[in-house]
Amino acid sequence: MSDSDPVSIRAGRASDAAAIRNLFVTVAHSDGNLARAEDEMTEEYVDSFVSASLADGVLLVAELRGISGIAGELHAYRNGIRRFAHVLGGLTVAVHPEAQGRGIGRRLFETLLEDVRQNRPMIERIELITSESNVRARKLYESLGFRQQGRFERGIRSPRGELEADIPMAWLREEKASP
Repeated sequence: MSDSDPVSIRAGRASDAAAIRNLFVTVAHSDGNLARAEDEMTEEYVDSFVSASLADGVLLVAELRGISGIAGELHAYRNGIRRFAHVLGGLTVAVHPEAQGRGIGRRLFETLLEDVRQNRPMIERIELITSESNVRARKLYESLGFRQQGRFERGIRSPRGELEADIPMAWLREEKASP
C-alpha cells in the first residue's frame, strides 16, 4: 500500500483462504448479501473456490489500512467445460462491512476487467448473479459494463425469508472492429 492510497489490490494466494473465510463469515453475518449463510462458509467451500480460481480463474484481495485481515475479495473461474472456456463464472465479491462505500468493490472489479482485457484474450464473457433487492450492487455492476441477462423468478430466499428474483448479469468483451 502506498502512503497516499490506503487500499491495496493484489492477486490472492492459497494462504489467504483462512482470511477470506473470515471475511465471508463477517459479510454473511452483517448484511446477508452473499448467497450462503454464515454457517455455510466452511473451510471446504472456501478452499474449493480458492483452488478453482487459482487453477483457472482470478482471485483478488483488497487490503485496507485500519482493517484487520482482508477488506475485500473477488473471485471467478472457468468451469472446465471446453464449450464454456470463454466464460468466467462463479463470480463472487465480498467487502467487509467497515470498508463498504469506499470504492473497494469497484476497484476489485476494475482490476478483474483490466486483467481480462490485457491478459486473458480467450475470455469473452464474465457472469454473475445478484438478488433483485441488491440495488446498490446492481448499479455498480451496470456502471462497469455488466448487463442484465434475464430474471430467475423466486430464485433466492432473502435473509427475511421472502422469495425474490435472482438477476443474472454478464460483461461481454467488446466486439473487435472489422478492418
